Amino acid sequence: MLPALGLTLGLTLGLTLGLVVSAVPADATARQDQWSVPVQATITLTGHGYGHGHGMSQYGAEGAARQGLTAQQIVAFYYPGSTAGTTGGQVSVQISADTTDDLEVLARRGLSLRDLSSREKVLLREGPSRWRLVTSNRNVTRLEALSGGVWTKERRLSGEGQFSAKGPITLVTPSGNRAYRGRLRAAVVKPGSPARDTVNVLSLEKYLRGVVPREMPPSWSPEAVRAQAIAARTYAAYERAHPRAGHYQICDTTSCQVYGGVGSEVTAATEALQATRGQVLVDSTGEPAFTQFSSSSGGWSAAGSVPYLASQADPYDGWDGNPNHDWTRTLRDDAIERGWPSIGDLQEIRVAGRDGGGDWGGRVTSLRLVGSQRSLTVSGDTVRAVLGLRSTYFTFAVAPGR
Repeated sequence: MLPALGLTLGLTLGLTLGLVVSAVPADATARQDQWSVPVQATITLTGHGYGHGHGMSQYGAEGAARQGLTAQQIVAFYYPGSTAGTTGGQVSVQISADTTDDLEVLARRGLSLRDLSSREKVLLREGPSRWRLVTSNRNVTRLEALSGGVWTKERRLSGEGQFSAKGPITLVTPSGNRAYRGRLRAAVVKPGSPARDTVNVLSLEKYLRGVVPREMPPSWSPEAVRAQAIAARTYAAYERAHPRAGHYQICDTTSCQVYGGVGSEVTAATEALQATRGQVLVDSTGEPAFTQFSSSSGGWSAAGSVPYLASQADPYDGWDGNPNHDWTRTLRDDAIERGWPSIGDLQEIRVAGRDGGGDWGGRVTSLRLVGSQRSLTVSGDTVRAVLGLRSTYFTFAVAPGR
């Protein structure tokens, strides 16, 4: 995901603010990875990339497209060892904007309600301005209608309920109204509990209409947007095969991939989806690949949890329009002391481990902070989160004074 649209995909995956033991160290004892920190020091971090660096660099995809690569060539480069496949079907998405236990929608012609236990489906009458599904403390779900500012009970359901229509349905949320294709379900979070999550059930292709424009600017080169479409479709298919919960398969935030419903749809992205309809990448077993992607690799992709998420040089990431290929961040030593107050006065920084790929020995996997009161070893991901860095692919320079 590009930084203008939020944090990079999967930033929070595996993130811990606790102390950790680093991965395999690379050149950990090298002098260039150890800095003394005087009192009132200025610390400059020089880095590459934005995000975790696994799989496809989105800026890299655009750079590759500008060099004439097709979408298929782009994804083949960023996911080496994967092969082409196809998929279809439906997906169920948790809608995070609806933070209440009820499911409320605007009335529209052709709106229907289905009781998922009895399978009974009814066409809702015209007249009310809104409809909602609410659940009592006794775990009984009922349908209510809003007319003249008053909610009235319409019927009792024997199980979960969902709304459907031939066109988009407008969901009412605490942060505003949002339109979604497919069906909106009030899903049981935990058996016996009245808590409900709003879940959007729809075809994979319609879901992707609300994803691709949120993950990459649709105005970019068509082949780059098509590569994003293939990666996003594959990622959704992987999540569907490894569902996040019993009542939904994928979330709509950066912890999965961002989904905005009908309001996010853009013609250029929809055209990219149509041009790659059904296309996915599969692993050696024929299953959907885990196609992670992030904003910028900084010139070197990071190894992931599967063989096709390889550590490799990325010659496409460094084009002139990529603001994240190289970056710097300057801060005072007390910014680190505030992040880890138990160390006291920061006296020394040591990179204890790097992943081995690219400049400086690669991304920081662990960092040793030596202070006047104690020393701590923290993960590179933790450093990134606490200091607000673009990636873990960085090095330090320390100078005296403010």
